[in-house]
Amino acid sequence: MGQCDVLVIGGGPAGSTVSSLLSEKGWKVVLLEKDNHPRFHIGESLLPMSLPILDRLGVRGKVEKIGMIKRGAEFVSQYHNGSSATYYFKGARDKNHPYAFQVRRAEFDHILLNNSKDKGTNVLEGVCVTSVDLDSNGMCLITAENGDGKPIEWKARYVVDATGRDSFLAKKLGTRRSNRSHNTSAIYSHFKDVKRRQGDDEGNISIYWFEEGWFWMIPLSDGTMSVGAVCLPEYLQNCKKDLDQFLLDTISRSPDVSRRMQNARMTITTKATGNYSYYSDLLVGKNHILIGDAFAFIDPVFSSGVHLALTSATHAIDVIEATLNGIPKLPSIQREYERKSKHGLKTLSWFIYRITQPAMQNLFMAPRRNTFGIEEAVLSMLAGDLYGKNTVDFQLLLFKILYYINFCAQWKKNWTAYKHRRPKAKDNFSSSMSLPRFNLRLW
Repeated sequence: MGQCDVLVIGGGPAGSTVSSLLSEKGWKVVLLEKDNHPRFHIGESLLPMSLPILDRLGVRGKVEKIGMIKRGAEFVSQYHNGSSATYYFKGARDKNHPYAFQVRRAEFDHILLNNSKDKGTNVLEGVCVTSVDLDSNGMCLITAENGDGKPIEWKARYVVDATGRDSFLAKKLGTRRSNRSHNTSAIYSHFKDVKRRQGDDEGNISIYWFEEGWFWMIPLSDGTMSVGAVCLPEYLQNCKKDLDQFLLDTISRSPDVSRRMQNARMTITTKATGNYSYYSDLLVGKNHILIGDAFAFIDPVFSSGVHLALTSATHAIDVIEATLNGIPKLPSIQREYERKSKHGLKTLSWFIYRITQPAMQNLFMAPRRNTFGIEEAVLSMLAGDLYGKNTVDFQLLLFKILYYINFCAQWKKNWTAYKHRRPKAKDNFSSSMSLPRFNLRLW
């Protein structure tokens, strides 16, 4: 039986980051990852405010070599005659980070995991955790299986759940909840020969609204384009054929996306993901903590997934060390971790819950004036500046007021759109796609 100070479950961005930072501080850390890296993962778009964390980890140079520079986010609306509006990160409050990267997640995640190994973490790949006892004579007892099915046991003083959408501890403890305010599903693939933007805009992510939700188009450095549609789960109920063809049929519902993909060639099998939005009632306990998607996941329209994983991992360090060192101020440190985590999610969620509403589309597509610093605040949010207590919160409040004014000015149109996106009372969703029933509530 092995023994360590901290055992991290999951080797994605959150797990690799927290283990790297703990290992370089001298703690004995073990990381158990069920897959063998590199492995495919969706979510290729990073945010500018993640770059300081990559600097702290010492991997920014390696990420830059595999990445494509992303200077902004483009929104395209078929409801506004196909017009577009591009938001450049250089206009955010923090001028030190005017760009981010688009990356293949297999390469990006592998860089982070190898960095953790280099810092001294004992990384075991192909090892699947089967049970965790959080109270085994004052220690945590973790049982896992390697690729041959051989059982492995570890005792640890502290456990970090970085299992992403598997949410291992939240499921074990019964604290995971479907997000009844917003739930969506996604269908996606990779393509070659998709038309790209020109010049400095080539690496920008493009967001397209359509009747059932929205599309992403993320350009990667090797010429590949990641293309996906995020929509209500009941839309995918209509899939009576193979997923590849269903994605192509969905793309045909957007004239603007279709034009860019006239000569596109699919390069990987289409994938579908359900249970997109959830959260855990528990974020931190006496000897365990949830970071990244293990705690919560929301609609990826603002490319926040990796950023939330990286930032929660860095914020968790204070909690973990305070616990291991027996610092009396531990409760206040835990509360601060919860505050930061929930504040970031709350800031994003308000926008995400309303992103397909006509009122929100009108505001994003409207002529741009930085009145009262509102545009700067929105750009800061898009760049991932989510955790500070500053005037951005007040400016975002002004944006919300504009939204409600716009909603009321076209209340019939907005109310119809809201009702359209509410889930049906009965949802006999295809079990073969493993996409469960959801509820959606905007208010």
